[in-house]
Amino acid sequence: MNTSDRQYVLLTPVKNEESTIGITIESVVKQSVLPTEWIIVSDGSTDRTDSIVDDAAQTHQWIRLIALAVRPTRSFSAVVHATETGVKALISTDYRYLGLLDADVRFGPNYFERLIGHFEQEPKLGLAGGMVVDVGSSKQRVPRNLEDVPGAVQFFRRTCFDSLGGLLAIPEGGWDALTCAKARMNGFGTRLIPELVVDHLKPRNISEGGVIRRTWQLGLRDYALGYHPLFEFAKCVARVTEPPYVVSAVARFAGYCTAMRKRKPRLLPQDLLAFVRQEQMRRLRKVIGLSQS
Repeated sequence: MNTSDRQYVLLTPVKNEESTIGITIESVVKQSVLPTEWIIVSDGSTDRTDSIVDDAAQTHQWIRLIALAVRPTRSFSAVVHATETGVKALISTDYRYLGLLDADVRFGPNYFERLIGHFEQEPKLGLAGGMVVDVGSSKQRVPRNLEDVPGAVQFFRRTCFDSLGGLLAIPEGGWDALTCAKARMNGFGTRLIPELVVDHLKPRNISEGGVIRRTWQLGLRDYALGYHPLFEFAKCVARVTEPPYVVSAVARFAGYCTAMRKRKPRLLPQDLLAFVRQEQMRRLRKVIGLSQS
């Protein structure tokens, strides 16, 4: 395989990650196949994040920092806006793959080489990524859906990324789930690759508060993403055995019902909403034995 066929670029939105960004940078610079360009967009960081990235950029010319002004409010959609800023700032034009990478992850030195290998073997694969595992967690949840790739490690065939027409900025979060769904709607395959383990260096959505608050917010997010009520109920029931037992599942469904009762507007296009629900009901029918496909 020609070296140019493995060219990729990376985009990382970051905000106040001085404790982890250095670890992520170390993981990338040790890769057996290096990126052509890596743009790190600092969304108004007020700690040492920018200086850590600047130091790395002095040594590695393919690393570039874009520092944005401090935002008055915090929103999940800020991640999308920062990412889009990075996409527009890319200098490289002949890359075949584009990766989105969080600033609080760690992975092995051949991670991207192995990931690209999956794309080379599967021509229809448009989006893939490793399995993100929270460091220090006493119990790791096995993903129930191997078609959805977390936004922390989404890696695209360029044609797939271009077909999206941009990422969807959802204030409640969950843009990454919609990205996977839209890629499939556009005819591309999406796949989580469990053997490629990525360490997540801190609890997810920690800025939202305690576990109950975070799971309640996930319910709000699921409504914003257009999840079918029956699918959401089944999803919450399936999580009653996850700690904190029962309570987090109830909190999640309560968040969903709260948003539904208020009829909060959804920002996703109607064709994508319909596609998401079709997929969910197909999965639900398969689980209860009403479908063989």
